[in-house]
Amino acid sequence: MESENKIVRPGLNGILRDENGEKVSPPAGWVFLAAGDAGLTRKVTAQGVFWRVQVQMGRRTISKGIWAPGETIILARQEVEAVRSTAAYQKKLDGDRQRRGKKQAEYEKEFCLEVRAFLTFAPRYQEWEKEMAEAITVHAVPVGSGTVARTVMIPVEERAEKAVIAWMRHQSTAYESMRIPRIKGKRREIRRMLAGRSVELLQVYREGLEISPGCPLRQALEKLRHLASCCSERDLLPE
Repeated sequence: MESENKIVRPGLNGILRDENGEKVSPPAGWVFLAAGDAGLTRKVTAQGVFWRVQVQMGRRTISKGIWAPGETIILARQEVEAVRSTAAYQKKLDGDRQRRGKKQAEYEKEFCLEVRAFLTFAPRYQEWEKEMAEAITVHAVPVGSGTVARTVMIPVEERAEKAVIAWMRHQSTAYESMRIPRIKGKRREIRRMLAGRSVELLQVYREGLEISPGCPLRQALEKLRHLASCCSERDLLPE
């Protein structure tokens, strides 16, 4: 049956292809519902008749939405909107937001401590350690940032280490301006090389050695401190 459930993939000019690569067209009266509203999508798929549109991005399979009978989508949307308009639902939303906010704040604190545990600068550089850890946390931890700090596949201490190396790669090396040959594995090779240099650089701060003004990490940290100072001064200006 043409309306049976299936996985389809988008092709050129809006063409859909099934898992065998054959061109298919949604049945008459079907409508596309884009991904983004999980509650509505679940309500539609619960009816049991739909096509799921998926694309492959690297190792990940991403759902772009579903095709389903137009009447099913209309009725599902009406039911979902009716539930979401109630005071009980709004109260639940507020509670969920508060729980997520609390969990996020706790993770930010934990992650920052893990970053500092990895850095372990000598006492004379403790202030820089603190500022660097806070900057890395602000960059890496936000929900949706897509950074290694958001993955749950590796322990938090490993996430912190990788986040430090990534931050240093962008802030204290010439990585951003490098012209990397389009050779398989070359970018990974350069990243490993820069990571090794970053670890060597961190060791100087851990041992409390004298830091030259030309040290790229010192310059990055001083720039960070300058930006923080400028922001503080703006906050003090009268409106």
